[in-house]
Amino acid sequence: MLLAIDVGNTNTVLGVYDGKNLLDHWRLETSTRRTSDEYGILLRQLFQVSGIDPGVVRAVAVSSVVPPLQFNLERMSERYFKTRPMFVGPGVKTGMPILYDNPREVGADRIVNAVAAYDKHHRGVVVVDFGTATTFDAVTPKGEYLGGAICPGINISMEALFQNASKLPRVEYARPPHVVGRNTVHSIQSGLLYGYVGMVDGICTRMQAELGFEVRVVATGGLAPLVASESKVIHEVDEFLTLEGLRIIYGRNHAS
Repeated sequence: MLLAIDVGNTNTVLGVYDGKNLLDHWRLETSTRRTSDEYGILLRQLFQVSGIDPGVVRAVAVSSVVPPLQFNLERMSERYFKTRPMFVGPGVKTGMPILYDNPREVGADRIVNAVAAYDKHHRGVVVVDFGTATTFDAVTPKGEYLGGAICPGINISMEALFQNASKLPRVEYARPPHVVGRNTVHSIQSGLLYGYVGMVDGICTRMQAELGFEVRVVATGGLAPLVASESKVIHEVDEFLTLEGLRIIYGRNHAS
């Protein structure tokens, strides 16, 4: 079995695979202050609740955009799962040519998402990931990673608005009753939701025009479903895209 770990700046998503079958998954807060033992004990508790024996995990694959956590995750993996983890990065075979000016600059999560989306569709794709940052990643019909765009994430924008506008409250990220808000909460919700929908549709439309080939737009990340429900360009939401990419890349590096 494989334990896949996607470490983002805000959340860490974990999944356990038996072959291609995702047995269970969990979402945790990312904390650089959590020790290797705390991660190990927490994971063992999650496994216990799900009825999964930690002893059957034979491999660990990690995609991380938080470098300070690498050492603790290595120690956790070696002590609690008796295996050295594979971190997606330079030297790891992804099966995807990276056409970025400097391939080392591309976040591991962006490559993992691109690999998973192309493996699923085998055509030109644009992946929109609603994480701490909202990222757009374009892949050619040949399966080459081209690049994309990076924007502030929805939660970053919400916090910036709250912290810098003294009379504006924190609000739930939800669909308001009307685009034209009749009170402050609904007005903020309208701006956040439809503002991001407009941004996503605008950037994807411009990418489509520039790329010169048809693309399938795949969204992932915790806030993807709400934006996708209003978007005119998002074709599908794939909640487990990054975990799937980790499974695929691990397989390409440890083919039997």
